[in-house]
Amino acid sequence: MRDNKFRVFVVNPGSTSTKVALFEDDCRIYEESVSHDAAVLNSFDNVNDQLGYRLDVINNLIEENNLDLADLDAIVGRGGGCYPVPSGTFEVNDLLLSDIRNNVGRTIHPSILGVQLAYELQQRYGGRLFMVDPICVDEYTDVARVTGVKEIQRRTESHALNLRGTAMKHCKLRNMDYKCSKLVVAHIDGGITIAAHENGRQIDCNQGAGGEGPFTATRTGSLPLMEVLDYFDNGHSTEEMRHLCTGTGGFVSHFGTSDADEVYERVMAGDEDAKLVWDALCYNIVKYIGSMATVLKGSVDGILITGRYTRFSSLIDYIKQYTEWIAPVYVYENEVEQEAMCAGALRVLRGKEKAKIYTGYGMVRKSGLFED
Repeated sequence: MRDNKFRVFVVNPGSTSTKVALFEDDCRIYEESVSHDAAVLNSFDNVNDQLGYRLDVINNLIEENNLDLADLDAIVGRGGGCYPVPSGTFEVNDLLLSDIRNNVGRTIHPSILGVQLAYELQQRYGGRLFMVDPICVDEYTDVARVTGVKEIQRRTESHALNLRGTAMKHCKLRNMDYKCSKLVVAHIDGGITIAAHENGRQIDCNQGAGGEGPFTATRTGSLPLMEVLDYFDNGHSTEEMRHLCTGTGGFVSHFGTSDADEVYERVMAGDEDAKLVWDALCYNIVKYIGSMATVLKGSVDGILITGRYTRFSSLIDYIKQYTEWIAPVYVYENEVEQEAMCAGALRVLRGKEKAKIYTGYGMVRKSGLFED
């Protein structure tokens, strides 16, 4: 700690970007986001193979910007790849690091690199190592897990960090108690997850990185199963399907690019194919917002829209046109993932919250519906 201020560095790898930020207490003194072309990321056999590439990106940012990371109090990595956990701040132990490296959560998303990248930086700069609200935060009710196949259950994979952070920010700005509110929160970016929040818990959400929900820049979203089986019958492999789910689907499949600005420019230039796909993206988003409103029995205090796609005014207009009858729509242009990671670390560093300890499988207990 320098000048009685805690210094926290956060690392946030996403589906199409790597973001870092340096905080002194609640004040962000540096932030950078590097976008990655889908073709570069897809050149790696699996997500873990991106570790060296993304670490080089971060080290270059540190060097080019002359960042002083001496005397760090904490480094926080975005979490994913471990077994499901409750929400909160976890001090990274050997078991958590091992489970993430081995991707026991079967997550096909760069969030599994966050803690690994943070660990590599901690070995160089020191400080405590934390994970806050990973994508596998599990607060579902049992009924939300059940599918039409006994052996298959829905898993939690969401932008929990930004969804929860935005919900708490919204409630703070409006003097609401997050633990007594009902909200639909939509993170719309390279990945899209739309969640129902009830009384401080994220009780349901589409499995964004698992092929459920709206399609995105790189993901297929939900697909009609019989058509997928026909796709396999035509000579495509399961490995190709996995890549489609999270890397080569969506805009990449339709247009060969994950650049939403490029697709939007085609729409604005009158490209009818681009307009159809763009409208379908909007349509799927509002459909899932509606589904989460039903989970809350239609009693919704607000619909919160966050993520970088809020920069597209026609998307926001579409969402309002289709959903404002449910509840007021609030737009939060800036994601709060970096702030949320820092806030989680600060609560522990300031002694306001005790860091949780990861113990592996079984941290989130079901009610006996499923066996391991």
